[in-house]
Formats: sequence, C-alpha cells, structure tokens
Amino acid sequence: MAFFDIVMIAVGLAMDACAVCVGAGTSGHLAHGRPAFRLWFHFGLFQFLMPVIGWFLGTAILPLIASVDHWVAFGLLAFVGSRMIRSGFDRDLPSHPHVDPSRGLTLVILSIATSIDALAVGLSLAMLRVTIWYPSLLIGIITGALSYLGLRAGDRLGGIFGKRMEIAGGFILILIGLRILISHLTA
Repeated sequence: MAFFDIVMIAVGLAMDACAVCVGAGTSGHLAHGRPAFRLWFHFGLFQFLMPVIGWFLGTAILPLIASVDHWVAFGLLAFVGSRMIRSGFDRDLPSHPHVDPSRGLTLVILSIATSIDALAVGLSLAMLRVTIWYPSLLIGIITGALSYLGLRAGDRLGGIFGKRMEIAGGFILILIGLRILISHLTA
C-alpha cells in the first residue's frame, strides 16, 4: 500500500477524534497542559492499537473470504465513512462536553468510540495483505497530532468546524474504499 494511501486513511480515521477534540477544546479548559496531553495521547494510542487488533482478527479469517476481500474492504470503509458522514450531519449532538473528557472512564469510552473505525480498517488491511505495524504507527501519530491541533482549534475557534471535519473524514474513507475496489476489479 502506498504511503499516500496510508496517510489518507490515517487522516480519515483521525477526523472523528479531531472533531471530538475541537468540541472539547471549545470549553477553554482542555486545550493546554495535562488534560490536552491525556486526550491527544490516548486518542493516538487507541488509533494505533485498534488497526492492529483488527488486522490480527482479519488474518485469522482471510482464507475464508479471499475471493471477495476487496468487496469486504470496500464495504467496511464505506460503512465506516457513511457513519461518520451521518454523524457529522447530526445536529442533536452537543458540541460542549458536560464532563471532563480527559479523565477516567469518559476518556476510555471516547478513545474506544473514536477508534472503533480503525478496527475495521485493520481488518481491511489484513484482507489486502498489508503489513500492519507501519500503517498503525502512522495512524496513531497522525491521530495524536490532529487531536492536539483540534484541541487548539477548538480553543480558538469554538465548535465551527467540528462536524465538517467528521464529514470530510467520512468522504475520505469512502473514496479510499472505492479506489481499493476499482484497483482490484481492474487488475
């Protein structure tokens, strides 16, 4: 898999974590110091770990679905992307956190929720027979960096861009899925 593809997948996956950080940053209390570190570090860590878990699950079932793996990869990325887009258009979600999202169970739940999509990507990468460590490391680093930038942006700009970033991330994942599907069908 090309470096550009991995970076685009990483950016797409990082958008929901970044959007959460923008929303958390709007409170003005989480954009600096330990709370900021806890958020961006944990989001990056979980985004690193989830593709690895998905990849190991995927390698176990790969022989069973090898003839349709490109369709499964496309389906998973399209599903995750469409969920992100739908969530981005959901106006009922609050943009300001009611509790401190950088502590305790809330931090763990947010870390899992923003990285569950990466599990599906890890499964897709296993089906494409891509080695997982390098993509997972890039996904984790890019997520951590964009989460930090999201906290800073949220602190400065409020919640203006949060939903738009999640929508953009969803479209990026769908486009990567289409590219995978087309490249396998035309090969």
